Amino acid sequence: MLVREAMSRDVKTVTPGQPIQEAARIMLDTDIGALPVGENDRLVGMITDRDIAVRGVAAGKSPSACVGDVMSREVRYCFDDEEAAHVARNMGEQQIRRLPVVDRDKRLVGILALADLATSAKTGYATAALSGISQAGGAHSQQS
Repeated sequence: MLVREAMSRDVKTVTPGQPIQEAARIMLDTDIGALPVGENDRLVGMITDRDIAVRGVAAGKSPSACVGDVMSREVRYCFDDEEAAHVARNMGEQQIRRLPVVDRDKRLVGILALADLATSAKTGYATAALSGISQAGGAHSQQS
């Protein structure tokens, strides 16, 4: 199965200059926990509900603080024509629950979440990813 067969296509995005409160509202309204951050037709980051809570609220930032102040700038992504099994293994190894999906022109075309893998395949891709994601620590630990 290819990533494009499992990914969510209706992708909401924010810009680095938008307030984190707007990002949180979009997450609430669409029942999602992460948004790609785009600027000048480029993917420049990701912001998660956890980024808002830990890097924003816990750090004393106001709701009007900019997305760019709390987002993750190191963006990992996958291609829509990659094998989902391979991407699921990478998600587990890198402890990532959601990945932006781009086409070969590097244009954002979707998001691949652990939930997408769980609901679209009976192949165990989600189990493989979840076992890696669930390990303590990792590159995306908020302890810094």
